Amino acid sequence: MKRILVSGGAGFIGSHLCTRLINEGHDVICLDNFFTGSKENIIHLMDNHHFEVVRHDITFPYSAEVDEIYNLACPASPIHYQYDAIQTIKTSVMGAINMLGLARRLNAKILQASTSEVYGDPEVHPQPESYWGNVNPIGIRSCYDEGKRCSETLFMDYHRQNNVRIKIVRIFNTYGPRMLPHDGRVVSNFVIQALKNDDITIYGTGEQTRSFQYIDDLVEGMIRMMNTDDDFTGPINLGNPNEFSMLQLAEMIIRKTGSKSKITFKPLPHDDPQQRKPDISLAQEKLGWQPTILLDEGLDRMIDYFRFLSVRLNRLRNKLLANYLKSSGNELATV
Repeated sequence: MKRILVSGGAGFIGSHLCTRLINEGHDVICLDNFFTGSKENIIHLMDNHHFEVVRHDITFPYSAEVDEIYNLACPASPIHYQYDAIQTIKTSVMGAINMLGLARRLNAKILQASTSEVYGDPEVHPQPESYWGNVNPIGIRSCYDEGKRCSETLFMDYHRQNNVRIKIVRIFNTYGPRMLPHDGRVVSNFVIQALKNDDITIYGTGEQTRSFQYIDDLVEGMIRMMNTDDDFTGPINLGNPNEFSMLQLAEMIIRKTGSKSKITFKPLPHDDPQQRKPDISLAQEKLGWQPTILLDEGLDRMIDYFRFLSVRLNRLRNKLLANYLKSSGNELATV
């Protein structure tokens, strides 16, 4: 049994990681400030005596006795990371410094959840780990992209200078249950719009491409990376090399949901990448890892999840309405 700290543990990825680590029999501390994370994501773990939740912002130091640290804390969708750009880059940079400082004091192994955004709008396709990227350092996405690039720099310098045992993974587009319904990311956006029979909004021509991996595949890759020998630091790409255009994704979701949605087009946001596809040769070689869940299967699970959320929300609304009408009736009866 290991004692493991997961920063951002109540978020989309973090909650799935916490669940997997608890199921493997470890003690887990979930650290989260609940900006984008939610207690709903981890409520199924609350009664487990090996699971602990701490409300904390990693831009401030934190201390606990642990063996491993997964540093996931940072808003990851444009809507959230652009809401407070300064806080976003502080989370990446100061958060990395605080978590690395803790790892150094404890001689703990630490994994940084970096991102494919370090490649920016790539001029090399697919993207290998050796590619340095094409990133705008002063654009509206820079608070996230450059923040993650700086955190990678910090991890490597703490390793070279202080012998901290580090791992760096670059996460490509990931989807699955517990994504926030309105976080602006393409899969959740399209599914929500399709289920409501609203127009599906594509930015640009729809020819820009992404590669989508299911959350379970990502968690498996992260755990395998953490368990590699200390002399292998990464960075390493974790993503699904199957590439789809936005138009293909929208049409697939319309078909799967039986939606009456129409596809509409809007201008492409500034600095939005035209293509994104991981070269996972290194992950296959070092981790024996590759995605196992195809987009076709993963979307079915995703659609079922959002349908469940919709039913639960409608029940809650009906309950609140019934309670309101009941209380209003009682008030009228006493007049």
